[in-house]
Amino acid sequence: MQRKYLVTGGAGFIGTNCVARLLERGEEVVVYDNLSRAGGPRNLEWLRATYGADSFKVVVGDLRDAALLAAAARDADVIIHLAGQVAVTTSVLHPREDFEDNALGTFNVLEAARLSGKNPIVLYASTNKVYGGMEDVEIIEKENRYEYADLPYGMPETYPLDFHSPYGCSKGTGDQYARDYARIYGLPTVVFRQSTIYGPHQFGIEDQGWMAWLMIAALTGKPITIYGDGKQIRDMLYVEDLLGAYDAAVEKIADVAGQVFNLGGGPENTISIWREFGPALEGLMGREIPVTWDPDWRPGDQRVFVADIRKAQRQLGWAPKVSIQDGMKHLYDWIVENRALFS
Repeated sequence: MQRKYLVTGGAGFIGTNCVARLLERGEEVVVYDNLSRAGGPRNLEWLRATYGADSFKVVVGDLRDAALLAAAARDADVIIHLAGQVAVTTSVLHPREDFEDNALGTFNVLEAARLSGKNPIVLYASTNKVYGGMEDVEIIEKENRYEYADLPYGMPETYPLDFHSPYGCSKGTGDQYARDYARIYGLPTVVFRQSTIYGPHQFGIEDQGWMAWLMIAALTGKPITIYGDGKQIRDMLYVEDLLGAYDAAVEKIADVAGQVFNLGGGPENTISIWREFGPALEGLMGREIPVTWDPDWRPGDQRVFVADIRKAQRQLGWAPKVSIQDGMKHLYDWIVENRALFS
């Protein structure tokens, strides 16, 4: 059955991969994006070149424009809400803009869905940052990485929320609004607290999309600064695996509406951001990569985040399929192939 999808942030990294997946199987797609990031127009060009200029509709608009957003959402069966401000450091410098993009923007998406009268499915891309610094979780320091002392499966959805940083506050506000719109209005929402997502079409910058950024910087000779000690651990989820979870939620919406899921690569797909990733990248490139070390940790930087994905496995019938080794190679090859875009 063909569905009508609205993808906010559809010209972004996850959005582009999402739109491509939907078009591949013949869904009707509206992209809502303000095209504020450098890679957005390039991603739209790629989508049009690959699938045809008329294969999807684009609405260039801001999440703060409630009326335009409501018009774009009027006929949607499914809304995948990916748009917003994405960097902790930017939120610290510009907290009002961060609030308006993420908290107010998500409220506007939910209101657009409610007012459409179609009761569309709404999938919300939240973040692991809603758990804050997790200072009470015991961490073990090893030679090249940190690890949880007592969480062998990773961080569960039941861990208390602690909105650290303006970004954590704004994304957490959207997270809780999405949950409550399912309770109060019966809107079939699903919240995904996402760990580090990576893959093709990711125009990473220093403040967001760290794996892509480090690859791009190393390949183009940009200076690289490692903050903290480089042992910070992230569980990496390849973008196609993320989108598989989205599809599963849509298909199982009768059972999972109103639910929250931690999504990441899980314990099998972890890597430290430089002590382990650095040598792996040097192996791909065949040379050493010079870096500068800054001992100051950035705000909200978690020493470890690994998602406990067992709830998603149980309720969605989902699990990551792409190993971190294969995913890194896919991303690296895409950046090499498109190197001219990053010069």
